[in-house]
Order: sequence, then C-alpha cells, then structure tokens
Amino acid sequence: MGDLGKEINSKFPNEKVKAMLNIKYTAGWLDQIGNELLKPYNISEQQYNILRILRGAGKEISVTEVRERMIQKSPNATRLMDKLCDKKLIERIRCENDRRVVYVKISKKGLELIKKINMSDFDMYLNRLTESEAKILNDLLDKIR
Repeated sequence: MGDLGKEINSKFPNEKVKAMLNIKYTAGWLDQIGNELLKPYNISEQQYNILRILRGAGKEISVTEVRERMIQKSPNATRLMDKLCDKKLIERIRCENDRRVVYVKISKKGLELIKKINMSDFDMYLNRLTESEAKILNDLLDKIR
C-alpha cells in the first residue's frame, strides 16, 4: 500500500492537510495513467471526456453544456473541441436562431474511436477498493465539496 509521506518524502502538519495533498497527488497520478492509456489514440483525457459526454448525450448539445459536464473544467474547452473537429471526431452545428450558439455532436468516426479505447486498466486500481469503501470515499469527497 502506498503512503504519500514516503512517496514524496514529506511530513504533514495534520491529517487534513495530508488528505488534501493526497487527493491532489492521486488525481495527478490517475491523470498520468489515463494519458498513457490514451496516447496511442492521439487524444488527451479531456478530449476523451468530451467524446464520452457527446456519446452519452446521444444528440447534439451546446458547447456550454459540454463545458458544464466536463470532469476537469477547462478554460480551453473550445480549443479541445477544435482539435476534435480537425480530427473529424466531432461535428459543429451553428444554431439557426442564434449564431452565437454552437452545438456539437460526436461523429461516426468519434464513436468508432471511443469503442476501440479500453480504459479497463483503471479497473486494476479501482478493484483495490470494495464497493463499500468506494461508497465511503465518494461520501467523503462529496462532503468536502
């Protein structure tokens, strides 16, 4: 089992500070694993998240709605979607009534790509927790927010 203090060679003033740093450290660690899994597909975790959001929506949704649903809020979400458009993984549709509103939807190519991506390597880490432990962790994280 990992111990944050040993991993980063540090001591903490109290358990609450250690918990906060542990959350940030673990989030970064999981991001690193996700980015390695996605590297062969030439997309980032945030781009993968956008594709998942659009697949789940099942229809075109506004760029604003995509931003709101993103796990990692990104000020450059438009640029991320530009790259996905360039790769033909999503399509943009302008609103006929309001030209300022832009809708996006996942393309057939995007759906094919997301089917190929196997994120089950995360299961190896997540299976270290029981369902009960995962529930407790979720409750605690929700309580912090």
